[in-house]
Amino acid sequence: MVGTDDPIAVALKFGFLAVLYLFLVFVARSALRDLRRAGEAGAYEPGLEDPGDERVAPGPDLRASVDPKLVMMAGDGFEPGTVFTLGSGAIIGRAATSDIPIEDPFASSAHARILPRGQFMYIEDMGSTNGTYLNGRKLRSAARLNLADTVRIGDTEYRYEE
Repeated sequence: MVGTDDPIAVALKFGFLAVLYLFLVFVARSALRDLRRAGEAGAYEPGLEDPGDERVAPGPDLRASVDPKLVMMAGDGFEPGTVFTLGSGAIIGRAATSDIPIEDPFASSAHARILPRGQFMYIEDMGSTNGTYLNGRKLRSAARLNLADTVRIGDTEYRYEE
């Protein structure tokens, strides 16, 4: 009969507690990472661009006759060459309310958003599971769109034009 002083029983109890502790640490780290990612996405607000920032190159004035748009390059649901005008911004996602609907199993309901900031258009991931890619690099924060940039969400690819 196994008693409470049996070394194997004690080792199993401590092993179980160690696994439980590691699981809790993993869950806490994942939650903090998600909160940090949501904080980065939420920290960006349009119109906060510092006009005195020398790193900002001059670009098209969105208040003038520039018409920013995304052109479908590859993906399901729309023919290549389909044009989506961005106007004052757009939400890309699988939801029926999205400004730019996407029929890609790797896209979230509200996957990414494009919005004007000063005289430029910016894109940011909205905390999607699979990420948004700009010119092959995964977005970590809002990034400025330049002429002919490629935006990829899952297997769907767009080109930014003005």
